[in-house]
Amino acid sequence: MRNLWFACLIGLSACAPAIEADTLIINGKVFTGEKSGEGQYINLAISEGKIVFLGEKRTVRAKTIVDAQGLYVLPGFIDPHTHSFSDLISDDPIKRRNDNYLFQGVTTVINGNDGFGEPNIAEQMSDLDETPIGTNTALFIGHGALRQTVMGGKDSAPSKDELAMMVETIGQGMEAGALGLSTGLFYAPGSFSNTEEVIALAREAGRYGGVYDSHIRDEANYSIGLIPAIEEVIQIAEEAEIPANIAHIKALGTDVWGQSDQIIRLVEAAQRRGLSMTADQYPWRASGTRVSNALLPRWVKAGDHTSYMARLNDSELRAQILSETAENLRRRGGPSSILITSTLSSQGDTDWVGKTLGEIAAKTEFTPIEMAIQIAQLGDARIASFNMNPEDMRRFMEQSWVMTSSDGSTGHPRKYASYPKKYQEYVVNQKWLPFEDFVYRSAGLVADTFNLCNRGYLRIGYEADITLIDPDAFAPKADFQNPAVLSTGVRHVFVNGRPAISDGVATDIFAGQALRRCNSEGADNAE
Repeated sequence: MRNLWFACLIGLSACAPAIEADTLIINGKVFTGEKSGEGQYINLAISEGKIVFLGEKRTVRAKTIVDAQGLYVLPGFIDPHTHSFSDLISDDPIKRRNDNYLFQGVTTVINGNDGFGEPNIAEQMSDLDETPIGTNTALFIGHGALRQTVMGGKDSAPSKDELAMMVETIGQGMEAGALGLSTGLFYAPGSFSNTEEVIALAREAGRYGGVYDSHIRDEANYSIGLIPAIEEVIQIAEEAEIPANIAHIKALGTDVWGQSDQIIRLVEAAQRRGLSMTADQYPWRASGTRVSNALLPRWVKAGDHTSYMARLNDSELRAQILSETAENLRRRGGPSSILITSTLSSQGDTDWVGKTLGEIAAKTEFTPIEMAIQIAQLGDARIASFNMNPEDMRRFMEQSWVMTSSDGSTGHPRKYASYPKKYQEYVVNQKWLPFEDFVYRSAGLVADTFNLCNRGYLRIGYEADITLIDPDAFAPKADFQNPAVLSTGVRHVFVNGRPAISDGVATDIFAGQALRRCNSEGADNAE
């Protein structure tokens, strides 16, 4: 990058006035992010955080020239499913810079997914507005967190007053700019809700132009089964009159492998009826969660932590818990398919990390099932659960309505490497997707789905969230043994027109913003 205070003449255009710009990107292959849009060797100019020029023959006077020879110039990727909020509000400026996403080419991360988003959206937005962050972020209202706030961990339907309070809170959050409502119907306390409750809450988010984003009730056959869980999310979308997104779409475990075809047919039938239905997908065969979430019966976690621990220690419940945990472990592929990636308590043994549940149990007097319960009792641990079939993954990835996501969590390489992983393995090597589709599914489709106006594409007047990659070097470096290694190949990143990465090095410019959906009051760049 060169800092130059002179005019850069692009072609000869005597009649057109010169464009004044902060930055001019030249000599790169530009992919604007349009669906199936091919790359073009054109120039791009940025002024006051926006794209002001795309083309060839025009005089541009720029303060900074970026020579992108050999690079691809792309819209900054938008990750629709992350768990990065705690990093963005950390006291540690390195965490707030969000390097693990910037070095994947991601300029916007969405938070509050899986029902975990705290309902006080206005307060969170205000805090973010005052906090220097490296990427943009947008927020969902989380159904589970809202339910916990209003009802505690009760395993029951809400009273009339409790439901009214939740509806009112959703309205307030939507007015403050939330993207919509997220649910984690697999997790307690969201799992304690019935479909009618979720419809009532989703309808309120839909009144404000929001989206319903759901970790569905069952991705395997834990409870109602995968196909009924897909049918439930479609029912909620239809009756609540709200667009719906299926979070991290998958067929989890051998019992449901092969059901991707039926799921695709169900979604596309709903689309033909006029529903807006999408999904996101991370490019890994292993999911990531906690031992307790993956293996323990859901009823054990009802109520507060004290009640939860009391059940685990109740000798009269022991046989039932062991039996149901054994079945859940079978669903997940057995002890060798559960890899411990981090412990969540000082009581946990750090030697567990990097070992499977089977390997850990073999060094103790416990069976793998007993070991899983003990890990939960000692404060829990994060796991990578190898449970997906490549053919199901491919069928989902090839669908035009499935976007890229990371579901990034500590201890899983997806937090550091999902976008280069998808590019290298499924675009370059296996050729499941054309590069243009990869770009569209990683940016424009996400912006369109979640109402993030003026982002996701390289267009004049749009916010200058821009990523420049070396197509030969863009690659993941994180793996399950070393999950926190930055990816390579990202040469420059601009967030709101300001350089977050320059010549492959992170800057200390925190240009991220808290984004409101574009049809909200005081929305970010509303059209």
